[in-house]
This record gives sequence, C-alpha cells and structure tokens, in this order.
Amino acid sequence: MRYMQDKKSNGKDMNTLPIIQIDYPDWLKKSVRLDQSINSDEEKMRLALSLAKANVENNTGGPFGAAIFEINTGKLISVGINLVTWSNLSVLHAEIVAFLMAQKRIGHYSLLFSTSEPCVMCLGATLWSGVKRIVFGASGKAAREIGFDEGPVFDKSWQYLKNVGIIVEEGLLAREAEKILKLYKDKGGIIYNR
Repeated sequence: MRYMQDKKSNGKDMNTLPIIQIDYPDWLKKSVRLDQSINSDEEKMRLALSLAKANVENNTGGPFGAAIFEINTGKLISVGINLVTWSNLSVLHAEIVAFLMAQKRIGHYSLLFSTSEPCVMCLGATLWSGVKRIVFGASGKAAREIGFDEGPVFDKSWQYLKNVGIIVEEGLLAREAEKILKLYKDKGGIIYNR
C-alpha cells in the first residue's frame, strides 16, 4: 500500500488527502494462484505458512500469513500477508489484507486459515467479515513471546464468535508457525506495536 499525494504538495501539505491503495510485493504477485482448489486443512495451512515465511525472507512484513477459501469447494479466494512495515499502516495484518482482497474479488467468503491466533483487531474483523470457520496455527502466547502484543483477546472473545456460529479451530501446524515467528525474531524483525 502506498500513499499518493498531489504532486504540487510534495507530500508536505497536510491538507491534501492521500489516495490509499494496496500494493502487494512482487514476490506475492508471482507466487499465488487464486481460484485453485485445495482440499485438506493441512494443505490450506501450509499455503498460509509459506506466505508468512516468504514475507519474512523477503523483508516485506511481519511473520503472519492468511488465506480465505470457499467452505464447500476449497477454492482459494484470497490471501493476506502482514504488510504493516511494508505499507507503514498498522491495520494491514494478514487477516485484514485477506478480508479486503476477498471482499473486492467476490464479496463473500467462508473459511479463514491464519498462521497465528488473531489479535484483537483481527478477531473483531473476523466477526464482521462473514467468515464461518477460522483455523489458526501458533497461539497468541507464541506471538507475545517474540514481542508482539495481541491485545485483549480473552476466552470470552472466542466464545462470542462460537456463540454466533463461527467454528474456531486452533493449533493446526502450530510448531511450523512458531518456527516462522522465531525466524522473524532471529532476523531482527521490527516489533511494530511497541
């Protein structure tokens, strides 16, 4: 995502409203084949994990990836990677980017795979997104262990989602997801919410 401003302002006129658009890194544009069908939950999570790892390796954002699939067909609708440091916009978490892409592409979606337990912002966005099932790998505790603050996510938060009919499954390929978090920390990745 880039800010674009009127050339006359040279970015210094605070009264000029920016145009905001998402600009995905080139590696992502080249590596994702939307509309493919992926059948198993493990394969779906492996796709999200591969995005998160590539994001860290390419220095284009945080160690988080997400993918949205149609629940009945397994068709890949959208993907998301954490673009916070790439875009300098704190709300562009992997889940949010995946929701935005799905909404722009087709307007509906039903299944979210996320490499880590969603933070409080992404948890709220999940409620409003229309997703019917969420599957995540690493726990919020694992993200906190490398320095991220996931906000006030409580057992009651998850119960609220379940009470409105959203299926929540945790811990799928958690060790693999935790390795990507560690890779990010070992590479000196920015902990941007501090």
